[in-house]
Order: sequence, then C-alpha cells, then structure tokens
Amino acid sequence: MTTLPDATPLASTFDAHHPPSKQIIETCVHCGFCLPVCPTYVLWNEEMDSPRGRIYLMKLASEGNAPMNPQWVSHFDSCLGCMACMTACPSGVDYGKLIEATRAQIERHHPRTVGEKLHRRFLFAVFTRPDRLRQLRWPLLAYQKSGLQSLVRGVGLLKLFPKRLQAMEALMPQLAKNEYVAEVTPAQGTKRKRVGLLLGCVQREFFPQVNAATARVLAAEGCEVVAPKDQPCCGALMVHAGEEPGALALARKTIEAFERANVEAIVTNAAGCGSNVKEYGHLLRDDPNYADRARVFAAKCKDITEVLTELPPRATRNPLRMRVAFHDSCHLQHAQNVRMQPRQLLLDIPGLELTEIPEAAICCGSAGIYNLVQPDAANALGDRKAQLITPLNAEVVATGNPGCLLQLQSSLARQGQVTPVVHTIQLIDASIRGKPL
Repeated sequence: MTTLPDATPLASTFDAHHPPSKQIIETCVHCGFCLPVCPTYVLWNEEMDSPRGRIYLMKLASEGNAPMNPQWVSHFDSCLGCMACMTACPSGVDYGKLIEATRAQIERHHPRTVGEKLHRRFLFAVFTRPDRLRQLRWPLLAYQKSGLQSLVRGVGLLKLFPKRLQAMEALMPQLAKNEYVAEVTPAQGTKRKRVGLLLGCVQREFFPQVNAATARVLAAEGCEVVAPKDQPCCGALMVHAGEEPGALALARKTIEAFERANVEAIVTNAAGCGSNVKEYGHLLRDDPNYADRARVFAAKCKDITEVLTELPPRATRNPLRMRVAFHDSCHLQHAQNVRMQPRQLLLDIPGLELTEIPEAAICCGSAGIYNLVQPDAANALGDRKAQLITPLNAEVVATGNPGCLLQLQSSLARQGQVTPVVHTIQLIDASIRGKPL
C-alpha cells in the first residue's frame, strides 16, 4: 500500500502582523442575518459584497486560497464599515476588527493605481489636519459667497469633472461663522465634573457651531470643559481605511494631549471619532509604552449623549415646537451601541415631536471617506435615505456625526428638499438657551 505524503499547507495571503483573526472568522456560521442590513448587499444583491461573503474571502486568503488581486480587493473597498452586521449578528462576530485588519493588509500589499494613491494621499493629508482644513475655509467661502458655486452648479460645469471631484463639491458644507471653543469653559454653578472635549477635524473647522453648542450644554449642566489646543486628529479616518502607522501616531498624540488635561471623562460628538477612541486599547495593544495608557484613555471616552443622560438635568429646557426626524449614525448605533440616549434627550425637549426614519439600521453612505472614494454607491445610499426622509414632513433632521450631516444635506438637496440637517446637540443647546436654531 502506497502512503501519499501530506500536502504542504499553502502560505497565507496575509502577512504575520495582525492578520484577520481566524478565531473571529470561524465564529461566523453564515446564517445570513447580516444580509438585510448590509448596505452594499441591499444595493447589489451580491454575496461577496455582504459581510458573510467578505468573511469567506478572508478565510480563503488566510488559507492561501485567494490572491490579493484587484477583484478580491474591490469587495473590501466597497464595504462601508458601518458595522450594521455586528448589531444583526446572533453569533457575535466582531466584523469591525476583521475589516480593519484586512484593510491594513491591503494597504501594505496591494499596489493601487497612481490616481487612486494620489487621491487617498490627498484626503489623508487634508482631512486629518485641522490646520490645513482651516486654510481651506477662505477659498471655500470665496467660492460660495461670490456666486461662483451657484454659477458652476447652474450651468452644469461639474459634469465635465471626474466623479470624485463632483462628489467633493456636492458634499461641501455651507460654511458658517467661526465659533471656536475656548481651551477651558467654566462650569455654570457648582462644578459637577471636569471633562475633556475631542474637537475632531472636519467638526472643528467645518462645523465649529457643533463644538460650541457641546461646550455650552456641558457648562450649563455643571461641567468644566477642557478642549486642549494641541489635540490632533484622533486617526479615525486612517484606522477605518487601513492606514495603520499614521493612525497609531495620531492615537499616541491624542492620549498625551488629554493626559495633560487631567480630566474625568473625554466627550466625543462625532460618532466616527468616538468609536475609534473607544478602541485605542485594542489599537495600541502592542505598544509597551502606551497599551495601559490607551486602555485608561478609552475607558474615559463617551459620546455627548451618554454623558448628558448620566447627569441629572440641571438646565431648564425651553420649548422647541418642531417635528424632528432622527438619523442614527452607524458608528453611534452599531459601533458604540448608543441608540436610546439621543432619542431620550430630544424627547425631553418640550414641544419637540420625534419621528423615526425607516431602515434606521442602514447607512446613509457617508462612512468616513467612503463617499469620496466610492461616490456612486454612496450617492445611491444617500438617495435611498433621502427618499425615506421626505415623506416624514420633518422640519429638521438630527444626527450625531459630521459625515452624516454632509451626506444627508447633499442627498436631500438632490431630491429638491431644503430640510436643514443639524447635530442633536444643537437642538439641546437651542432649547437651553431659549433661542431658535
């Protein structure tokens, strides 16, 4: 009887630095509960553009049975990283850690085209640098206030430009007055807490009114608010896109800035940033100088709606008589499991009528830089969300993430709607101050 030699196991497509966890991969039982909430599966009905399909591709690659070719990579580039599958999954598959590990592998080993590389390099060079975003304010203001934007849009000049440039222009915020937050905002009345405020990047420069409202509300509720001037980008955009080295460097600087601030809690008001900083313990797990510090830092991080629901309200809420549609940011509801807190805070405002948007679990298409690198899919999801909002006859749409603000404003505008989109904290601030939005 002839004995055949054992087959030599194939080498993994992934390198040895934190490949997607085989243990997490094996947790998936391919039940399909994730399919109805996966935005790309809803759009295209393609198995490999669903969470379980992508997990299967990860498994093949980890076993050396799938090369990291453009077709394989495309299924991961199309993923929004919205984490809706994690909420739906009965087996508790931590898809977030799988997709981030896979994207880091892709960025290390997959040769992108020159155009793709330059586009991504530009996005990370600008959107992770508040100083550069601040320098953009003046040319953007000139473009908007001079009438040039109206002319460009009116005569259809944008159609001559690449889709990604069209997407960037469509998502441009209407810039408001700068309301930069002081480094220290004193508590009103007896001080209850000393908290730090994560300012964000896009939030800091394009939505400064949101940070200003956050600081005012916290102060009105008895919190001393510290907003360190030297805080950098938290690295969320880089983490979610697989740019691991840059994300680690920014995480370390963020931790250092808030350690010097000596605060009891760190408040976030951008859902994507919030979900990232809460995972610093995992992100810096290999760093002997930062691992413990990262875990301490992450344990202090809370969304503004979590902080406010934990504090018995002190400031009086004045009536806001309006119908508000609430949009769940994916990184708030799925990644941070924060759902009821913003709703409860809005319902506590006298006169405010809260209405729910159908398909609340499905992403609006923002997803970090997704609407800038995958504009067709992002627009399809944005239009779907806008079409669900329009029949609600809401006077205002509220959400908890700057990316969602930009995406929903752009999507509603394409539907011919002028419904304002605001951050949840702006409504609470307006109620406390007794002033209209």
